[in-house]
Amino acid sequence: MDWEELHLVQHLVRHGSLSAAARAMGTTQPTLSRRLEAFEQKTRKTLFERQPGGLVPTAVCLSNLSALEHMEANALAVERRLAVQDDALEGTITVTSLDWIGDYLLAPILTKFAAMHPGVSIHLLNDGRRFNLSRRDADIALRFGSFDQNDIVERKVADVAYGLFATEAYLDRFGHPDVAGEGRNQTIVELVEVPVRVSLSTWLKDLLPEARVLLRTNSIRSQLSAVETGQALATLPHFIAAGRNGLVALNLGVAAPVLPLKLGVHPELRELPRVRKLMDFAVSQFAPLRVSLNPSG
Repeated sequence: MDWEELHLVQHLVRHGSLSAAARAMGTTQPTLSRRLEAFEQKTRKTLFERQPGGLVPTAVCLSNLSALEHMEANALAVERRLAVQDDALEGTITVTSLDWIGDYLLAPILTKFAAMHPGVSIHLLNDGRRFNLSRRDADIALRFGSFDQNDIVERKVADVAYGLFATEAYLDRFGHPDVAGEGRNQTIVELVEVPVRVSLSTWLKDLLPEARVLLRTNSIRSQLSAVETGQALATLPHFIAAGRNGLVALNLGVAAPVLPLKLGVHPELRELPRVRKLMDFAVSQFAPLRVSLNPSG
């Protein structure tokens, strides 16, 4: 039995549909469909029920998942141990983070590192999903808060301060927001509540519960563009918003959120020379940025 066939089953269980699994695996839905049908014919077992909403694992499939997880863990352990025995400063490093962290902070750092080390190729994935570092979905991750995998080594690289921002045009039209008035007659742009950002949206809702929400978005860049129209307020990182012409940081007498930015890596991959070198370089590059990221720190 081919390990890739078994691995396909894991991907389908994790992603719940052929289309989602195909995107994650970098292939097409028809290809995965053919592979699944061939594997079910080979084993003479129905592993998934095809339903309009996706694939539902059968009892036969579920009964074997634990064994498949053990097989995958062992295969990945071998892969990581082989990787760390390669002491050459070359190869691919996959780094994942949130949109604006990747765009404004990581992209320049990673570009400098790659220019210094011609044998290294870096893939930057700006994505709110939590990639599994144990499965090598990514080699290094930067995210807010703690990592939810027990086998990950994490290191705080900065505290990122946020604040409430508006344009002068907005303030001339709507006036300075009044906490006592709970934001009546104010309009805001709200960041979609995902786990890593729940403190931001909760803070703004608690601060101005009566404000009208003009736009909900999962992107800091979209928030920034919306605020620059002069039609709304938003909670934005000081590092980005304070440097934009026309934006004003509003002091409402309430402490704004400060989120810890952490770098995470699997302990075995940390010993891989190119990964260790990049981590050390990234930490050194964040050091002079700390005041900009948290002006009050």
